[in-house]
Amino acid sequence: MENIKKKKHLSPFKILAIGFATVILTGGILLSLPISSVSGQYTSLLDTIFTATSAVCVTGLVVLDTGTYWSVFGQWIILVLIEIGGLGFMALSTIFALLLGKRISLRERLVMQEAYNTFSLQGVISHVRYMLFFTLAVQGGAALILMTQFIPLYGIGTGIYYGIFHAISAFNNAGFDLLGNFTSVTVLNTNKVVLMTLGTLINIGGLGYLVWREIISSIRSKKKLKNFSLHSKVVLTISLTLVLFGSLIFLIFEWNNPATMQGMRFSDKIVNSYFTATTPRTAGFNSISNSEMSPAGKLLTMAYMFIGGSPGSTAGGVKTTTLGIVIFTLISVLKGREDVEVYHKKLSQSTVYRAVAVFLLGISIVIMGVMVLSIAEVGATFEVILYEVLSAFGTVGLTQGITPSLTAVSKVTLTLIMYMGRVGPLTVMLALAGKQSKANVKYPEGKLLIG
Repeated sequence: MENIKKKKHLSPFKILAIGFATVILTGGILLSLPISSVSGQYTSLLDTIFTATSAVCVTGLVVLDTGTYWSVFGQWIILVLIEIGGLGFMALSTIFALLLGKRISLRERLVMQEAYNTFSLQGVISHVRYMLFFTLAVQGGAALILMTQFIPLYGIGTGIYYGIFHAISAFNNAGFDLLGNFTSVTVLNTNKVVLMTLGTLINIGGLGYLVWREIISSIRSKKKLKNFSLHSKVVLTISLTLVLFGSLIFLIFEWNNPATMQGMRFSDKIVNSYFTATTPRTAGFNSISNSEMSPAGKLLTMAYMFIGGSPGSTAGGVKTTTLGIVIFTLISVLKGREDVEVYHKKLSQSTVYRAVAVFLLGISIVIMGVMVLSIAEVGATFEVILYEVLSAFGTVGLTQGITPSLTAVSKVTLTLIMYMGRVGPLTVMLALAGKQSKANVKYPEGKLLIG
């Protein structure tokens, strides 16, 4: 009875944290079985937990090559974990409950509200239904497009399978691929259909379900952008800016790089620049060599990995809205305003505090991760280590080649970082914290010198 009572008092943050951990552990155990590998042998539990975490947290970092090491059964386990990670385990449990005719409790609705960053409890069940139909529709359409390219290359059966796998992986911003030998999609970097389809899927998945729901409803009602919600305006503005700015910068700095884009035609350079600006937020596919990019290209990639996608999406990172709030806060301070204003709207202090907390927690997690890997990975450069840690935190999956040779300490560290990056650093910290209590005492104001 005591255990049941304790479960009832679990906060939404703890339920989310425990739920994701349970899915990861289950996936890790299944992947460790002989049936999951091509060789038919047991796989190290540390490696399978790392892989399961990467799949559930839709990251894409792999210590074992997805296309050659895992059997079809193992690949399907990874694919299911990716879908669960993208939709969220709460969405799937809700769908099963609805199919069985069960009533969704208030506590479950609170957990879903926290999981999908909705503004209220009202309509949270219809939002889950919308997520499912939208996901299946987009993935299904993209899979058919990808099949037109994969079937001529790999045959009907394999082509259909590759189309489904890569559509799900791209939409969920996972970055897992089946092309083998850790090559990602570099072997298809002149196939514009594949790159544009995957890039578009990544952007769709990274915007968030709430934003797409508003976009689709606005198309039907012919609503103008200025009438969009503040959330959608900020997400669309920052996301579009990041894609356009990144595409231009990558095009400029990789144009004459013989190891990346120099030998490509102009049209291929444009498409690869767009793809390279898209994947760091937070998909993990790469069409050009990450380790041989220009220093400016690597720096921008790392910055994009830290930012990630948008709230309520399949992406990781600190999120575009967090970046937006930090920037708007800076602008307000420089203009001498007491309130943070965005599109003629005032943001609440709690929203600003939460954004700053997420931003600082993200930086702290990255710093701690770099420190650990700097000790564990003897011989690896600071740049390579920072790149790997940012990729794990942003649930990106891009690497400069050290992932397969990581030490046990580094694997455990990156597993924890991927987990915190997907669940959310603030959610994890609140789950670990004790019962939240509001102080009734008001202290006198103090003063500090700043700057």
